[in-house]
Amino acid sequence: MSSETDQSSDSREKHGQNGSAAARSKPTGSLAMLAADTAACVRFFSRLPLPKVNGADNPAAAPHFPQIAGAAPLAGLVVALPAAGLGTVLGYTALPDIAVATLVLAALCTTTGALHEDGLSDVADGFFGGTTPSRRLEIMKDSRIGAFGALALVLSVVLRISLLAVLWQKFSPADAALLFLGTEVLSRAVLVWQWSQRPLARPEGLAARFGKPDAGTARKAALLTLPFLIPAALLLSPTALFLGLVIAIGMGFAVGHVAQAKIGGVTGDVLGAIQQICGLGFLVGMLMVP
Repeated sequence: MSSETDQSSDSREKHGQNGSAAARSKPTGSLAMLAADTAACVRFFSRLPLPKVNGADNPAAAPHFPQIAGAAPLAGLVVALPAAGLGTVLGYTALPDIAVATLVLAALCTTTGALHEDGLSDVADGFFGGTTPSRRLEIMKDSRIGAFGALALVLSVVLRISLLAVLWQKFSPADAALLFLGTEVLSRAVLVWQWSQRPLARPEGLAARFGKPDAGTARKAALLTLPFLIPAALLLSPTALFLGLVIAIGMGFAVGHVAQAKIGGVTGDVLGAIQQICGLGFLVGMLMVP
């Protein structure tokens, strides 16, 4: 998430949260509600044009994050599926692994609109370009990219492509795609966890308008993540899985901690940076050892 998301979500807010509340007042099953929450997260965190999925879903309603954020890991799965499918198909061709990895990342950025990448670059510009919390927040809100943001974006993209290429080289295309999907799911769960744990740095920002997930929502996100880590548990050595999880969670926590020290809490940009760095951490950890 980024400040760009804060701005683009204003149009959704005009519909109000009354529509969402009305939809949720109707009796619905838990699976139907989960599907509706996942669809709401997919629409907010990506450019995928999902139609209404069921009676509990209201595409015109503003997002209500205390409810829907628990489904963010499932949204991460849906958003990453086109890229994973492309990687699976291309992995069985004669294309070099580096080309496959590049196209996988390009497909992912296409579906997300590079939303979290934008957050990472804004955080790098603000944290390293400002000397006071207010100035850092001001820089982060600026749509222009600076030297720190450009450098962070280049390093992140190069590292992700390199790691994904090794993933496709080391495992079969189908297995690599499953591990890639697990990375995207896990990174969204860590995002929700830090969102629920940290104060809000910008009272007028996204979280203040649409609500902030609590610890219960974060636990729901964690539970929904576990089934999608089963392939990692089966394909990776115990050491590789342990390192991947520790580095991913540790880096997500570190970004949240630094954000609280630098600007007093989290913003949409910070959450996007957490997602990006957490995903990188999981890939680094799982590939560090045989």
